[in-house]
Amino acid sequence: MKDVLSLKEMPAEAIWTVVKLAQDVKRNPERYASALAGRNLLMLFQKTSTRTRLSFELGVQELGGRAVVMDWNKSNFAISPIRYEARYVARHIHMIMARLLRHADVRELAASAPVPVINGCCERYHPTQALADLLTIYERTGTFDGVTIAYVGIHNNVANCLTAGATKVGAKVLLVTPEVNPASWDEELMQQAMATGRLEVTTDPAAVQRADFVYTDTWVDMEHFNDPAYQAEKERRLEVMLPYQVSRALLNGHEPYIMHDMPIHPGLEIAEDLIESERSIIYDQAENRLHAEKALMLYLMQAA
Repeated sequence: MKDVLSLKEMPAEAIWTVVKLAQDVKRNPERYASALAGRNLLMLFQKTSTRTRLSFELGVQELGGRAVVMDWNKSNFAISPIRYEARYVARHIHMIMARLLRHADVRELAASAPVPVINGCCERYHPTQALADLLTIYERTGTFDGVTIAYVGIHNNVANCLTAGATKVGAKVLLVTPEVNPASWDEELMQQAMATGRLEVTTDPAAVQRADFVYTDTWVDMEHFNDPAYQAEKERRLEVMLPYQVSRALLNGHEPYIMHDMPIHPGLEIAEDLIESERSIIYDQAENRLHAEKALMLYLMQAA
C-alpha cells in the first residue's frame, strides 16, 4: 500500500495495524525515537490548519525525521502541472502530506509522486482524523464489536472516513445527517459501508440516544466560515441544523462519550457545556492525531 488518500481504499487489516501501532507509539515513544532518522516529510498546505500542521510536524520530528512545510499557493505547485513538481520533490523527500482543497489534486499528486502521499484533508476525505478517532474509541472500549458511533451534523469529509473506517473494523455507525455537502458525497463509499450491515442513515436527531459515542463537526466548512459571499448559505444551514445541536436536551439523559474533530463553534454544532464535560473526549481525539499519524508514517515507511 503506497498512499493513504481515504479509508475507503484502506483495507481493514491496514487500519487495524495502524490503530494498534498507534497505541504502542503512544505508550512507548522512546522505542520509535529514531525510526524515521534520515527521512524527510514534505507538508503541503492549501487549507488552514492547527492540528494537522502541529501533529505531522512534531510527529515526524519525534520519530527522528524532518519536516519541510510548504504553502501550495506560494509554491510552483500552484502554477505548473502537478506531475512535474511531484516528480521533482520526490528527489529530496520520502513522504508527502497534502492538505488540499480538491481531492482530484490529491489523487494527481499521488499518481505522480513515486513516494507515499497522505491526504491531510480535502473536500471529500479526512483519513488521518478518522484514524485518530478510531484510536480514541478503541482506548475507551478495547474493541469495536458492539460499539455504536453516532455522527450528527452535515455529511462531509469527516463523516465519510469515519463511516468507512468504523464499519470496516466492526463498529456500527449512525449517520444523523439531514444535510450533505455535495462535494463530499461518495455513493460508492456509502454502498460499501451499507453492505457491511453496520451503517444506518437517519434524519431523526433522537437516534443519538442509542450511541456509545456521539460525534459532531462544523456545519460550515472552514474556508467558508467567514466568507461574506457565503453568509446566506451559512444562515440557511444554521436554521436547518439547530435542532441537531449536540446538547443535553438532544441527549435527553443519555451519557455517551462526546467527540468533535475541531475547530469548534460553541453554541452551533455543540453546546458549550458539553465541550469540557466529564464525558468529552474531544481533546483526547486531538492529541491522538499525533500518535495515529506517527503510526501511519511508520507503516508507510515500513519502519515498525
